[in-house]
Amino acid sequence: MQILVVDNNVELCQVLQQFLTAHEEFKVVGMAHDGEQALTEIQRLEPDLILLDITMPYLDGLGVLEALNSMHLKKKPKVFVITAFGSDRLLSRLLALGADYFLVKPFRLEILVERLREFSSVSSPVIVEEAAAVKENEPTIDQKVSEILHKMGVPPHFKGFAYLRDAVLMYLKEGYYAGGLTKEMYPALAKKYRTTMSGVEAGIRNALAAAWENGNTEFIKKLCEPYCEDRMPTNSLVIARIVEGSLCL
Repeated sequence: MQILVVDNNVELCQVLQQFLTAHEEFKVVGMAHDGEQALTEIQRLEPDLILLDITMPYLDGLGVLEALNSMHLKKKPKVFVITAFGSDRLLSRLLALGADYFLVKPFRLEILVERLREFSSVSSPVIVEEAAAVKENEPTIDQKVSEILHKMGVPPHFKGFAYLRDAVLMYLKEGYYAGGLTKEMYPALAKKYRTTMSGVEAGIRNALAAAWENGNTEFIKKLCEPYCEDRMPTNSLVIARIVEGSLCL
């Protein structure tokens, strides 16, 4: 089985490539770190299967699935979604767009291999959730998100601190949607805090600017690599990366 790994986490892609190629039935033929690059590689490599993440810059996983439905490919690949979000709403949408199989992060690599083997023998989509064991006294997700914001140097007295924290928690609860920042998240935050969508956006931007100029710039660059070098990252990229970081802490 020829596999294309698509995930904005470069290190994870390398780990997956190394682990999967150790099994003779799998061959990782390529990697992509954003949705636009993924579409190019799909056309070039014609893989049998795509390991597809949802949260990516430029074009997210939902956008990739939508594009696949309109592409005239000689061989349409199967799509195995690996996502940090397990909401019924998101999974229903992925299913409607043609995803074939789901595995919810975090998961063990051995489980991924088992599911890939099972996948080759099933004809209908299967939703699999592999929850990590909860450790005693483990920090809450709210605490994890706040810890990342503090490490970034986001001033806690800025309105944008609360907006960012709640935005990440909303993503973790509801899932990631293309265009969801302005269509769903900003309106919800504006209603909660009795402000406007532009006020929410500006609040987040001001908080990030303060962290970028006077906080831990190197931590922010590392959090958002490889898409952040000398320019302050976008609101959506920061939110997506904090989501990933809070799940890994």
